[in-house]
Amino acid sequence: MIEECLMTEFRIQGDDCPLADASEATGAVIDVAPPLMRDDGNVLLRFSSAPSEELTEHLDADDRIRYFYSSRDNDRVNYRCLSLHPCVVHELISAGFMIESMSYQGGNAILTGAVVGHDVMQSVMQTAGETVGVKLERVYALSAEKEESIAKQWDLTPAQEESLRTAVEMGYFTVPREVIADDVATEMGISKSAFIGRLHRAQHALLTQLFADTRSRGRTGQKRSDDAEDEATD
Repeated sequence: MIEECLMTEFRIQGDDCPLADASEATGAVIDVAPPLMRDDGNVLLRFSSAPSEELTEHLDADDRIRYFYSSRDNDRVNYRCLSLHPCVVHELISAGFMIESMSYQGGNAILTGAVVGHDVMQSVMQTAGETVGVKLERVYALSAEKEESIAKQWDLTPAQEESLRTAVEMGYFTVPREVIADDVATEMGISKSAFIGRLHRAQHALLTQLFADTRSRGRTGQKRSDDAEDEATD
């Protein structure tokens, strides 16, 4: 039986890992996938940011990074590399923290993820307490049944659902708006572009499913109209 799932958010200050240093030195907001620890002790890092030559040059010059690679994808630059420097994040992962989203800004990291069961939560909190610079921002229970029904019914990822929930809770969709995109992104601990991207993908998934019949009828109606115009022309 799966125990209660607790969603947890941590803020890490003062970590001297390459991405923390790069975000502080360049002012860039870096969105990071969960880091992967290799058997040889190196860490595979996958992350992205808005285009910044300063960030790319800073990371490329960091001696703690190897096999540095970057590629442009529309308005984002995607990076991959191996890091020789273990960071605080791995302590939390080893204790049972499952990262869902992670970003660096101004030298600080914001981590959002899940902890299954109170025993694991206790272990994670103990690890956080023993690690300098780790601060618990918030924790709340997540109903597995509720999450499953939403995910299955609307085909949303957890990150997309979180963006919608946070936007609704903060009044982003009210008229007039109570907050702007920057405010919601800051609350979530991610960049504005990452929030807007998640929000647009979530809205597209919802609206596509909600108006599937309407779209079908619209295409049929348009075809009939076009046919009528063709006949009138003939």
